[in-house]
Amino acid sequence: MRFDLITIFPEFFAGPLDHGIVRRAKEAGLVQIHVQDLREFTKDRHRTVDDRPFGGGEGMVLKPEPLFEAVEKLLGHSVGDAEKQTAPESGTAILLMSAAGRLFTQETARRYAKLERLILICGRYEGVDERVAEHLATEEICVGDYVLSGGELPAAIVVDAVTRLLPGAVGNEASTQNESFQEYEALGHGAGSVRGVLLDFPHYTRPAEYRGWKVPEVLIGGHHAEVAKWRRQKALEKTQRHRPEFLGENG
Repeated sequence: MRFDLITIFPEFFAGPLDHGIVRRAKEAGLVQIHVQDLREFTKDRHRTVDDRPFGGGEGMVLKPEPLFEAVEKLLGHSVGDAEKQTAPESGTAILLMSAAGRLFTQETARRYAKLERLILICGRYEGVDERVAEHLATEEICVGDYVLSGGELPAAIVVDAVTRLLPGAVGNEASTQNESFQEYEALGHGAGSVRGVLLDFPHYTRPAEYRGWKVPEVLIGGHHAEVAKWRRQKALEKTQRHRPEFLGENG
């Protein structure tokens, strides 16, 4: 898979994407990550990428010209105009990282992991010209109900979340099937009357007792069916406690 990151701060990604699973995936040839400096597509000596919005208001907005041209260079063809627009290839998604976008979830990450290429536009300032959202990006994505200074952190999150779902990226493939935000059926114990997703079950490691706190006996006994039952129940309790909305109408 190829990731293209369009940003005015290309040096930002020198750290977050050079460690752990993402670094190993790059070294193994599972992913390619290209960082594109948006300022390369400016025409003035100040390399201006933003302007004041029509209608007034505080702050600056990223202009459409450099963003359209950056994406077109990466795609290798024009995306067209109001008269005739050209969609990207079926295996490519163009994502605008924006606080006004749809929430990025584990299901979103699984969907992206089936593609061949993600182009991520990192927004900045007060936002991005709406023509980018409407006519350039295929999706507008946010990583949470809060506002960040720009789209670089969200883009790094998307790259990490998607990369770890690619075959071969994680040493133990089963670990991506039994973690937070998995559909309840994916836990393999039957959904019962519960619909939605569950948070991860609790984990314990050695020592078996630490400062008087003991590891639950069921995890030490070696009875796999009982362990599975315990994990299912604890995951349900944790979800009810922290994210009850995940359990749907039967939660």
